[in-house]
Formats: sequence, C-alpha cells, structure tokens
Amino acid sequence: MSELVTGEAVALELRPARLPSRGMATLLDLAVALAAYMVVSLALLAATASLDEAAQMAVSIATFLLVLVGGPIAVETLSHGRSLGKMACGLRVVRDDGGPIRFRHALVRGALGVVEILLTLGVVACIASLVSARGRRLGDVFAGTLVVRERVPGGRSGFVPPPPPWLAGRFQGLDLSAVPDGLWLAIRQYLARMNQLDPQIGRAMAERLAGDLAERTGTPVPPGVPAAPYLAAVLQERQVREARRVSAGGAGVAGVPGGASAPQSTVPAAPVPAAPVPAYGPPASYGPAPAAAAPAHEVRSDEAEEPATGTGFVPPS
Repeated sequence: MSELVTGEAVALELRPARLPSRGMATLLDLAVALAAYMVVSLALLAATASLDEAAQMAVSIATFLLVLVGGPIAVETLSHGRSLGKMACGLRVVRDDGGPIRFRHALVRGALGVVEILLTLGVVACIASLVSARGRRLGDVFAGTLVVRERVPGGRSGFVPPPPPWLAGRFQGLDLSAVPDGLWLAIRQYLARMNQLDPQIGRAMAERLAGDLAERTGTPVPPGVPAAPYLAAVLQERQVREARRVSAGGAGVAGVPGGASAPQSTVPAAPVPAAPVPAYGPPASYGPAPAAAAPAHEVRSDEAEEPATGTGFVPPS
C-alpha cells in the first residue's frame, strides 16, 4: 500500500485505486453516459428531422461533446470527484495532496479521457495505469489528480481526539476562510497519528502546523496553549461551523434522507460537538483549567476502577 504525503510530511490514509476497480467504475460511467447519449440523440433526431444534413451533423457533434465529454466533467466537478461509477465502487478523484478537485482538474481529465478512453477504447488508459506506480492514467498525470479508495476497513481510520475542555469553544471568533483544504487534511491526519510519532518529531510537526494555521487565520497562537491542543480546538471549531452551514442550507443530516421530508424543519438543528463541553466562562488567559473545576466531578463506584483517558492532551504547566 502506498500512502500520500502532504507538504507537511503527514501521511494521508488514502489508498490509490488499481486498474480493476477503476475499470469497473469507468464501465459503469460509460454505460450511463451512452444511455443518456442515445436518449438525447433520438430526441434531437426527431426534433431536427426537417433540417438539412449539415445542421443534423452539427447537432450530433454538439450532442456528443455535451453528453459524453461535458457530462462527466460536470458530474466530477459538482460531486468533487465522485461519479456514479466511482460511488458504486467506493472511489473518488482527489488532488495529489489529497484535497478535493476543482473544475480545471475535471476539465483536463475529461479532455484527455476522450483520447484515452473513447477513441482508443481504453487501451491507452489501461497501459498508462499499469505503468504508473499509483495506477494513474494520462489525464490524472496532467491534471495532478489521483483516484483513491474511500472504503477502507474501519479499524484503519485514525481517531482524532477532541480538544481538552479548557480549550473547547474558545476560537469562535477566528476567520477560517483562508485556510486551504490541504492544511485541514494535514492537521486531521497529524492529530490521528500524533501518538504514533516520536515525541520530538511530533512536537515540531505540531508547531509547524500551528504556525501555518495561525498565519492563515491572521491570529497568533494564544500564549500558554500547546500546539497540538490548539490544532484540535480549531479543527473542532471548523467542524462545528460546517455542521451549522449544512443545517442552515437545508441539507440532510447523516442517516436522514434529504428528500421531500428535509424542508419540513425550519429551525436549524444545533450541531453536536465532538466532545461534551461543560458550561463555563472563558478564563482570563489560555492557561490550565481553574483548580476549582477539578473536584466538580464525583467518581462513581463503577468508575473507580476505570482509568480516565480524557482527550489525550495534558494542560500546560
């Protein structure tokens, strides 16, 4: 298995898709595209029966370009790299750094796919995928993309620890609009694997990621806050904002279909934080939790034998 590595030297848990799964996804996409092309062609043939041959030929070429070329480009752009065939096979197209693709990536892949897949019946794409170490065809090479597998065993996904309670909800005023997707991916993957790294290397990596994040947000890291808890707190704040945005936009929640029943609720659902956050006022400085808050929790008899794992972060001394 080969892993993607970002510019921050964080290994992403993404497995490149190989030729069999990619070929199955491409066949499904071609079947859907050809079916749509036949339906549209028959409808236009009946509508343009009174035109001359030159006009009918122009309509046929335009239909070919719009359905068989423009259709896959539009689908990959709107779905961020997940066509119907890729969704069925558990695949997704991402950038080389693991981020979501844009229109220009889908345009390059679709344009070269005409030569690689349609005109040569997939021979060029198969040869390029077999030669490439990560199974990329020419469209992926020129677009800077990679097809990866989304469905991986549940045990392989890293657990991202929530921030400590004394930091949760403290960064609601940060401007996160300038933070790129690649940096979010690097932060998430670091937090999932920080316990597997060497302490010195992990500390240096966390400080570098925290510096990059502070530079993007325009707000320095608060004094006395370690880099790793700071990253966890800002990442949780970003997840809370995304949940609010999705709820405000009327999108369905996980496990609830967003069909006709979705618009019934007019009040956005409150997002559920990654960890329970106790009600407290923000302290004067970003330091340890107040000493009075420690004995507020009574240990029950059934909890006495279980070690309190907490969030994995230790308040700064």
